[in-house]
Amino acid sequence: MLKSALVKLQQDISTTVTWALKEDLGALDEQSPSTDQDITAMLIPENEHAVATVITREDCIVCGVAWVNEVFKQLDTSQRRQQNGCFSATEITWFVNDGELVKANTTLFELKGNARTLLTGERAALNFLQTLSGTATLTSKYVRELSGTKTKLLDTRKTLPGLRSAQKYAVLCGGGVNHRIGLFDAFLIKENHIAACGGIAQAVSTAKLNHSDKTVEVEVESMDELQQALKAGADIIMLDNFTPAMIEQAVTATRGKAKLEVSGNMTIEILQEYTKAGVDFISSGALTKHVQAIDLSMRFQ
Repeated sequence: MLKSALVKLQQDISTTVTWALKEDLGALDEQSPSTDQDITAMLIPENEHAVATVITREDCIVCGVAWVNEVFKQLDTSQRRQQNGCFSATEITWFVNDGELVKANTTLFELKGNARTLLTGERAALNFLQTLSGTATLTSKYVRELSGTKTKLLDTRKTLPGLRSAQKYAVLCGGGVNHRIGLFDAFLIKENHIAACGGIAQAVSTAKLNHSDKTVEVEVESMDELQQALKAGADIIMLDNFTPAMIEQAVTATRGKAKLEVSGNMTIEILQEYTKAGVDFISSGALTKHVQAIDLSMRFQ
């Protein structure tokens, strides 16, 4: 992930955690998330101390450490203000790292702190951890299918709203590679752009004129369009819904003049079939939009 993307990621962690806590606690826009908005946690004595552990109930690639830490950091900050500094800060001890493969029933981390805080932050923290670990785990399964080939696995912009940078990071933890982060860092000229611009040549020419430092990728749907994209000087050409036979023709015709990416219904079952011709990339929206959360559990000791 590029340096600028990492900076954006750090900013997004704080923002998305705040949003998640406010969503759970019904906090007004001008309010900070606080345990006193958790009416069930308020049943517990104010100074009750607790120890809890979080385990995974299934094998997974872990992702989401920073989000969990941020949840309890924000709740602690709120409690500190409310109690004038007289409070028990949450201690988090991690036994695993992002990107690590763990087996079912592994203890991921331990929490020590105010019982109200631990319970208030539980759902938001585990929601991030289960979703991002799910993304990383699915990505790792796709990556294993590409093992031994030159083809790299790319993600897409088909991410969960508000979790773009988080899921892009999870893809990296699973061994995948990030495509463009958004609409600002690279060109992806698709069918409707081509139609509105007046053709592939015109679209690529204008892109290079407007931002000569940005990668220009063109999506094509036929061998004729592939030749047009090559002639226009595209850096990457996306072969949309090409058959394996057509992809072999495209690799031969391109001869290294541009990178080739395959997309369109790239399920894990057919990946190897599409790598045989030697394409550079396979992209799949399933990594981030078909994600299945990992089953996690928090228990008080």
